[in-house]
Amino acid sequence: MTISMKPLGSRVVIEPIEQEDITAGGIVLPETAKEKPQKGTIIAVGPGDRNEDGDRIKMDVEEGDVVLFAKYSGTEIKYDGKKLLIMRESDILAIL
Repeated sequence: MTISMKPLGSRVVIEPIEQEDITAGGIVLPETAKEKPQKGTIIAVGPGDRNEDGDRIKMDVEEGDVVLFAKYSGTEIKYDGKKLLIMRESDILAIL
């Protein structure tokens, strides 16, 4: 997915990967039973913060990376009918 949104500083835009509606045992989960996603794909990356000398600090993540993040981190927005998260790179726990 390509978007025309460019996050600022060390922020990233993530498309959360939703949990499956059916468990391995075949049980259908209603919306109220699903947990908030903690995994997603990065679709936009900011330029990075600046150090004391004014130089950009390179980001550790890039577009297309699948990442793990804290359950309630980031700001949820709607863009072209999709739920997206904008969060700081420091809220990302791991790259998968």
